[in-house]
Amino acid sequence: MENQDQYIEMARAFVEVAIGYGLDLAGALVILIVGWIAAGWARSSVRRALDRVPGIDDTLKPFFASTVRYVILVFVLVAVLAQFGVETTSIIAMLGGAALAIGLALQGTLQNIAAGMMLLLLRPFRAGDYIDAEGLGGTVNEIGLFTTRMSTADGVYREVPNSMLWNRAITNYSRLPTRRLDVTVGISYADDIETASAVLMALLESDERVHKEPAPQVLVQALADSSVNLMMRCWTSTSDYWALLFELNKAAKQRLEAAGFTIPFPQRDVHLHEVKAARAVRSTSARKAPATSSRRK
Repeated sequence: MENQDQYIEMARAFVEVAIGYGLDLAGALVILIVGWIAAGWARSSVRRALDRVPGIDDTLKPFFASTVRYVILVFVLVAVLAQFGVETTSIIAMLGGAALAIGLALQGTLQNIAAGMMLLLLRPFRAGDYIDAEGLGGTVNEIGLFTTRMSTADGVYREVPNSMLWNRAITNYSRLPTRRLDVTVGISYADDIETASAVLMALLESDERVHKEPAPQVLVQALADSSVNLMMRCWTSTSDYWALLFELNKAAKQRLEAAGFTIPFPQRDVHLHEVKAARAVRSTSARKAPATSSRRK
């Protein structure tokens, strides 16, 4: 009987412990699920709220929204651990140790976070800008907490770690409202430079996308091997740069040809000169050569 009573007490104690841990586990799961949903909802709400506020850069919106989500998840983790009876001071100490260990293991990731914050604070580029960072080029779509998402000119998706961008020289082709455009066209050495320059200047002045100030110019860029190179130099809006560049190349050729100019291509003239000494050597060799004859036997 005594053994039976002991077994009953042990079973009762086991059930009580199991129920207690089960309730704690269920509560922790509820907190985790609700916290996860709340973090996602908070991120979406912050993003929508920022969309309604004028003057906020688009690159800052996803960063702030993600930061709010991660902060909520940290509190959710603390609440889950507290559900199992872990004291707050112990949680803070544990999180500090975990942060140190994670920081040592994920130095590159932390560098990306720090670089992302610097990119957002200093803002060398924004969403929609076309940049080039020593070979990493594309249109910026979004600056995230760890990476920057871009799309190249030929429609390729590119995701670059923030630290790679921060440690490189960044060229922003969209930052300024205007850009200078240079188009070089070659004419023949036999053509008149002033007349050709007038034709090209008329082309620049007829296009509304070419700014009046600074005034457009037609300059003699170089006296090349096969042509006299004329440069059309003008200023235009950044948004019109590429379209104007391609159209000026086409229109320059058409107008010069219509005006009777020829656009030369690289060529090389080879002149053959016969050396007199060589002829003398050949004639002397011919005189010294023995004559051949045939005899019949």
